[in-house]
Amino acid sequence: MAKIPIFIIGAEILLLYALLSIMRLAIKNSRFNMIFSFNWCKNTVLLFVLTLFACGNQTKKSLTHVDKMVAKIEADTTKKAQQPLVLGVNRTDMYLPLLKGKRVGIVANQTSEITFLQRTVVDESTMGSKKITQHLVDYLKGYMGVNVTTVFAPEHGFRGQADAGEVVKDGIDTKTGLPIISLYGSNKKPTADQLKDIDVIVFDIQDVGARFYTYISTLHYVMEACAENNIKVIVLDRPNPNGHYVDGPILDPEYKSFVGMHPVPIVHGLTIGEYAKMVNGEGWLNNNITCDLTVIPMDNYTRDLEYDLPVKPSPNLPNAKAINLYPSLCFFEGTNISAGRGTDMQFQIYGSPDLPKTDFTFTPKSNDGAKYPKHENKVCNGYYLRNYKRLDKIDLSFIINAYNATKNKESFFLKNNFIDKLAGTNKLQKQIKAGWTEDKIKATWQSGLDGYLIKRKPYLIYN
Repeated sequence: MAKIPIFIIGAEILLLYALLSIMRLAIKNSRFNMIFSFNWCKNTVLLFVLTLFACGNQTKKSLTHVDKMVAKIEADTTKKAQQPLVLGVNRTDMYLPLLKGKRVGIVANQTSEITFLQRTVVDESTMGSKKITQHLVDYLKGYMGVNVTTVFAPEHGFRGQADAGEVVKDGIDTKTGLPIISLYGSNKKPTADQLKDIDVIVFDIQDVGARFYTYISTLHYVMEACAENNIKVIVLDRPNPNGHYVDGPILDPEYKSFVGMHPVPIVHGLTIGEYAKMVNGEGWLNNNITCDLTVIPMDNYTRDLEYDLPVKPSPNLPNAKAINLYPSLCFFEGTNISAGRGTDMQFQIYGSPDLPKTDFTFTPKSNDGAKYPKHENKVCNGYYLRNYKRLDKIDLSFIINAYNATKNKESFFLKNNFIDKLAGTNKLQKQIKAGWTEDKIKATWQSGLDGYLIKRKPYLIYN
């Protein structure tokens, strides 16, 4: 009689072994969420362990083998999570073949860098290598011999030195001699004439995951122009430093502008590659046209990754703290409160001469990236946020407290109602004026956020 349970136990172990093998292959070869895969596997193991335990002490030897297998899978999962991030720009094997024999345009700025190993001669008998970082334009044209014909530059310019909102002029890149066409000057959308000598466009710009950060608006117009002129677009994906959360009101089409073009929340939680897929898939381009789009994905990227950008994405976002606070503090751009432009602590402090005296003051002065800062040369009473916790939501307490502390509330919001374009709605301004709490305001966002999270699912590359 003992042979029957032993036979059953043996069959269960074989089935379990097969399931574990399948899971290991899935973990190795797919892009699905590693934690989900491991938890599924571990729960399956637990179910079988309970079954085996019910059969008696004869399973102890088998359980030891199962435990070892589980431990090995857990170690493999941890190892995968610890592997270095590989940016889209570094996956040259995926996109260089697409550029062969093509006339290439590049949408780029100072963040468009690639790091690679270059072979070097150590001595007569030894070869070595060294790590090289180059601008993508220099790498493709000079190092790889790609036929780059044109460079397109977004807000802040090709080298990222222009002020926010400053008109950027066309020019010539002194290093390569290539023409630089501004997409933040006389036109924000490439014209047919500007695209006439181009077969494919490569888009490689570091975004920060906020709807009002204009690089995604430039992406929209590039995709739209390329769709209209039968030109392929390749987006080299990069991390979203604010990709660990989604928050904010959904943009009302009535308030569509270059600082908000799509019905998404302020913090959308997508990489720029995923965002491109959503723009295409949701029919947001003119006349619902679609672009011939290829996204070169990253490897080993997770949304919880705390990615410290190697190059600041714009003059007034100098570090990780500023980037994390930006979605919450940018509302001040529509008020008389300074968010630190004209200092070296941009988007890490805020204040105004009109606020009550505090323990912290600062004086904005003209500098690179802020030629004419708000409250220039005036002492501002304010708040220092460099030691503030890492945010995983939009923090409305800053703007609510500042409004409540301002004596002359009629002067708080700018007369041009720029706050409504930033928020994507006129409701936020009205709610703050009416004395609503942060929780009450955010409750009005929830249904829109729930719908957005469902809508964006088909476009996610990373889980």
